[in-house]
Amino acid sequence: MAYKFKAEQATTVLNEITYQVGRTGAITPVANLEPVLLAGTTVKRASLHNADQIAKLDVRVGDTVFVEKGGEIIPKIIGVDFTKRSVDSLPTEYITHCPECGTELIRKEGEAQHFCPNDTGCPTQITGRIQHFISRKAMDIEGMGSETVELLFKEGLISDYADLYTLTKEQVIPLERMAEKSAENLVNGVAASKAIPFERVLFALGIRYVGETVAKKLAKAYKNIDALMIASHEELIAVDEIGERIADSVIKFFSEPTNLEIVERLRSYGLQFSLSEEQLENQTDKLKGQTFVVSGVFETISRNDLKKLIEDNGGKVASSISSKTSFVVAGDNMGPSKKTKAESLGIPIISEQEFMEKL
Repeated sequence: MAYKFKAEQATTVLNEITYQVGRTGAITPVANLEPVLLAGTTVKRASLHNADQIAKLDVRVGDTVFVEKGGEIIPKIIGVDFTKRSVDSLPTEYITHCPECGTELIRKEGEAQHFCPNDTGCPTQITGRIQHFISRKAMDIEGMGSETVELLFKEGLISDYADLYTLTKEQVIPLERMAEKSAENLVNGVAASKAIPFERVLFALGIRYVGETVAKKLAKAYKNIDALMIASHEELIAVDEIGERIADSVIKFFSEPTNLEIVERLRSYGLQFSLSEEQLENQTDKLKGQTFVVSGVFETISRNDLKKLIEDNGGKVASSISSKTSFVVAGDNMGPSKKTKAESLGIPIISEQEFMEKL
């Protein structure tokens, strides 16, 4: 049994609603609040999520609102104190045009958020995509952060992430807060990123719905960018954990001439658009169709390496045991609840050595 404390609440005044544009064009309304102390920090802003949430809460500028932290971390407005609402208060009208580029917003059927469709001309979307591209889990470009991206874009030195690979030290040195050493680090960091493996390059491209895990699945299934670019909808959804939405998004991304041109430019600069020979050598289909749960501490291999071995050989790693589990690979100190569940479902429990022999 678990006990949770009721989330701490505070009341404050909503001064203004502003709108942020994400790298995919998604619009997020933000409540700018009168600063209030809540659960140990001063809260000034809270997400309002989307137009439906604003309408549901009937939240308006000037309202006294109730704020709490979701999961004791993220501030959110949970209601309005209607007894304190001004008599001349007007309902919130959601914006109709992008606050950054002025393009009329769209809202697709079945989606909660509004979007700015001007993905090639909206400055915030462009810099957002570049910031995603350089991020730690993507290309991990040292010597460059969000502010540097904004500066390079503002100065006209980059207009997409492929432009990063044409930057020279001489172009970067004159920029604000740049010295010779930092300019050198930035250019060297960009050059070093050419060695980043294919699955991370695929994630860095910023295809909607293609996160780290999906990028790995697609890289493993298609081996190179050329095969992925011509994959059909039916072929894509046949890949483990790839659904309709992801398949449609991948096809849409590679059907746009601008994206194809950027990919070709990146290829010409030397980025990795196929799995390395070493990665291909280590991949087989020996465990295809089998699902493994890994539990406990192992002697000759780490848990992460064991999971990688399973995936590299076509198997699937699950976090919990179910009737679909093929084997449980058990090390020392295996969780007793996992052991009990495996035994009750009649799922074979094999040791580290037995797994290696099976492989």
